[in-house]
Amino acid sequence: MSSERAFRTDSHKPQLEDLLVTRREMLCRCGMGLGSLGLASLMASVGLLPSHSQAATSSLNPMAPKAPHFPPRAKHVIHIFLNGGASHVDTFDPKPALQKYAGKTLPTGNLRTERKTGAAFPSPFKFRKFGESGIEVSEIFEHVGSCVDDICFIRSMHADVPNHEPSLMLMNCGEGRLVRPSVGSWVTYGLGTENENLPGFVAMCPGGYPIKGPQNWQCAFLPGIYQGTYVDTRHVSVDKLLQYIRNPKWTRAEQRIQLELLRKVNEEHLERRQQEAELEARIQSFELAYRMQIEASDAFDISKEPEYIRKMYGDSVQARQLLIARRLVERGVRFVQVWHGAGQPWDAHDDIEINHRRLARQCDRAIAALIKDLKQRGLLDETLIICGGEFGRTPTVELPQPGANQGKMNGRDHNHYGFTVWLAGGGVKGGMVYGATDEFGFRAVENKVHVHDLHATILYLLGFDHTRLTYRYAGRDFRLTDVHGRVIHDIIA
Repeated sequence: MSSERAFRTDSHKPQLEDLLVTRREMLCRCGMGLGSLGLASLMASVGLLPSHSQAATSSLNPMAPKAPHFPPRAKHVIHIFLNGGASHVDTFDPKPALQKYAGKTLPTGNLRTERKTGAAFPSPFKFRKFGESGIEVSEIFEHVGSCVDDICFIRSMHADVPNHEPSLMLMNCGEGRLVRPSVGSWVTYGLGTENENLPGFVAMCPGGYPIKGPQNWQCAFLPGIYQGTYVDTRHVSVDKLLQYIRNPKWTRAEQRIQLELLRKVNEEHLERRQQEAELEARIQSFELAYRMQIEASDAFDISKEPEYIRKMYGDSVQARQLLIARRLVERGVRFVQVWHGAGQPWDAHDDIEINHRRLARQCDRAIAALIKDLKQRGLLDETLIICGGEFGRTPTVELPQPGANQGKMNGRDHNHYGFTVWLAGGGVKGGMVYGATDEFGFRAVENKVHVHDLHATILYLLGFDHTRLTYRYAGRDFRLTDVHGRVIHDIIA
């Protein structure tokens, strides 16, 4: 290694601190480290590194806008997560055969659930046809029903297991057990952001974290800048929504001086540590927080919306955060995840009629308003909306047992064999139903769609071949869909 690389040469003399070598630096300077650097350089020069890996490592700004593999249908994603597993047979997948078998054992094979289930349990809600397409939707989602001609209902989703934790990780990160980057992190890694003054990936969840907490929007081994930024939307005040990005005692000019000093110290530290990813992420986070002070405060302040728009969405927490989601995507944020509460609000092991009616009332009107609002602004075509949970629920009643459903027989257990997720905008065909569960809603039987297939389709709509959007880590190339996934071309307009 040359003296120019070994020592700082600010005054053509080595500084005392440059003569000190840590164990980490010693390992970085050994022969194997140099060989790895040489190999990476050689592979890049002959085009053997994946294009997005090159873009991510060579760009001075990892969040700079990047071109996808091919022209995209969508530029932004809003993911509405019905946390806990909404019942498909009570919302978007009508099963009249359950009425015929009410109180009777269904003629089906074994269905593995977490708890014992009993006889057929017909939906307590009425379904009716909506729109020109005549798609049936439950009465508790009548506002969403008014938008069915813009929606594609995938009624044949299936996952791997009937447990919350692995199913949440599968839906959000493409892997139920091992630590993997979330969908939003992959999207921002692949596309960057259109607004450097806002995070590229925002996760809004009122009242705290859901099960598995920040792992639902983790960046895992991707650079830290791609981690989702969590916002607790139970707060109304912008200062509480976005804590710690503004120092009330200092002016912006004074904060800039402080940040410049901190940046200089961090960059000197970084220079001596061979581009340490965690330190790079920290520097970028400080800079982003500074830039957010004006634009983020504006984006999260819905009081600036006309009164008729706020009335269109409604006055609930869900209404507020869905309106914020629209304000974020129109300002260039790539991926916005909107959680319906912390915990498992849709996890109706009992009192499903009370539970689902109450929860739908909180979000039905606002979801429909989001679709209509984006459409009237010309943003629906470039914004993909996804709505669903980690799995569905059984068409049979859950039997009473200690600690499970309080001795009641009016709820449903988890069901990963078949459930519904719907998509709107972003290049998806509206007014269609894709796939089906059996006549009772137990399992997907027609045009089955695994979560990996859903992820592959999302990336395709954003302009990516899911097999080529990769990141090299620990000696192998990783991707969101692992070694699985197929694009569902039938639902693409």
